[in-house]
This record gives sequence, structure tokens and C-alpha cells, in this order.
Amino acid sequence: MLITPQVLSALFTAYRSEYQRAFTDTPTDWQRIATEVPSSSSSNTYGWLGQFPAFREWVGDRVLRDMASHAYTVVNKKFESSVSVPRDAIEDDEIGVYGPLFQEMGRAARAHPDELVFGLLKAGLTTTCYDGQNFFDTDHPLYPNSDGTGTATSVSNYQAGTGPAWYLLDVSRAIKPIIFQKRRNYDLKAMTKIDDEAVFMQDVYRYGVDARVNTGFGLWQFAYCSKAPLTADNYAAARAAMKDFKADGGRPLGVRPGLLVVPSSLEGAARKLVVKDAEGGNEWAGTAEVLSPSWLG
Repeated sequence: MLITPQVLSALFTAYRSEYQRAFTDTPTDWQRIATEVPSSSSSNTYGWLGQFPAFREWVGDRVLRDMASHAYTVVNKKFESSVSVPRDAIEDDEIGVYGPLFQEMGRAARAHPDELVFGLLKAGLTTTCYDGQNFFDTDHPLYPNSDGTGTATSVSNYQAGTGPAWYLLDVSRAIKPIIFQKRRNYDLKAMTKIDDEAVFMQDVYRYGVDARVNTGFGLWQFAYCSKAPLTADNYAAARAAMKDFKADGGRPLGVRPGLLVVPSSLEGAARKLVVKDAEGGNEWAGTAEVLSPSWLG
């Protein structure tokens, strides 16, 4: 095949089609537990985390309550995945051999947020959130006043144990437990000009995907982690703890735990606990959906 700019343009169109088809067809789970937030700069600061709007009877003038503010910043990171196609392969009409490679690039790009989001969830025991504590912790501060003043008491959203971690989440709110922040989308680009350095020096055409994204923690009150055995008693304790979570000032948050996230080793136990009805004898049947993403192991 005679390589011309038109041929290279048509080739990129074909490869981009393979990439986009795989990107579109790849199922993902991260949207179940994360809120996507657009970013227009190098980072986003979520000073409103920890603020929970409340209503009061309107008598007289409005009451503007001071709220505690937090400087929780998520800095965008750059990610890339690149491949090269030998010029000889194009000259010899072997371009179809590389179609699956671009399909895999599309799949990997689509799944990358899954990898980031569930990776952060796993790191919740050792990674801080907006209040300065680890996201899953036994010492989250709860203040007696809505402005974050007074002597704090400690609140736990973690149950210690020696087994694999499982997570109970409230994903019914606009703000989910994880934030997925996107500055630049996953786009396929090509470097195929005849005077490109790689073409001249290495006789290859380069293709790559890049994005600017990152993840951060939302509200710890909407998540609970346990490393104790996944039993009815421990599940009940996790639900009770979450339903008792309050905002600063003591107002109940109305948490509704409804998603049980487990590694593959606990999927069977999770489904027996909240899916199987046992002929009406399982009081926890239907109280949560089960999600077992491969990224948790």
C-alpha cells in the first residue's frame, strides 16, 4: 500500500471507530458509588463538604446560619496509554491486525474510572477525607453546633476485623461517597505526519489516549466499612450505625444504606444475606443491592 496523508487519515478514522465502539460497549460500575464533577482548572476545592442544608419554619427574617467550612482539594492528574504501529505493517496491508489493540485501548479508557474509584474506596482506611480523618475511621468529629464549634464527640464508620473489607453505602443522594473529577475526557490522538520524529527515527506511527481526571472522597456519612465477617448481626450493626449518623448540631441526616459492595470472595455471602428470601424468613432480603466489582479483588 502506498502511504499517503489520505490513507493515514482513513486509517485513523478506522482505528478511532474501533476504539469508540469498545469504549461505548464496555460496562462500568463507578457511577453507582461516585458523583461526577466537572473541573475547569488544575484542581477543585470542595469547601462545602460537611454542610447539610436544613429547613426551619420561616418566622420573621431568614436565619443565615454559619457552617463549618473545609479546604478539601482534589488535584487533577494526567493519565495516558499509548501504542505504536510499524510503518511496514501499513505498507503491507496488515492494518486489520491492530484493530483489537485499539478496541482494548477503548475498553481500558472506559474502565479507567472504575479502577480509580474502587481503588480509592479500598484505600479509605488510610486516606484522609474532608474532616482530616481517614475516610473510614473510628474518630470522625461531630460538633454540638452547626458551625463546627464546641467540644466534638467521635463517630465511627468502621468496624474492625481480620477478614476482607465490605462496604455499605447510601448512593441515593446527589453527593455520593466518592467524587470522580474530570478535567479532560479520554480522547484518542494520532501522530502520523511524515515528518514526525518517531516516523523518521523509528519508522512507526504513534497513537495514544490521555485524560485529566482524579478521584476524591465525598461524605463519609454515606459509607461504612467492615472487616468483620459478613453476617446478619454485623450487617444490622452497620445499617444501624449509618442511620444514626447526624450533622454538626445533632440533626439526623436520614441516611438510607442501600448498596452492599463486596469483593468476589464475599459475593455469595452478600447475596444470601440481602437477596435470598429463604421463603420469607430472611428479614434483610431486599434491604440492599449487591455490587461485586472485579476491582475489589
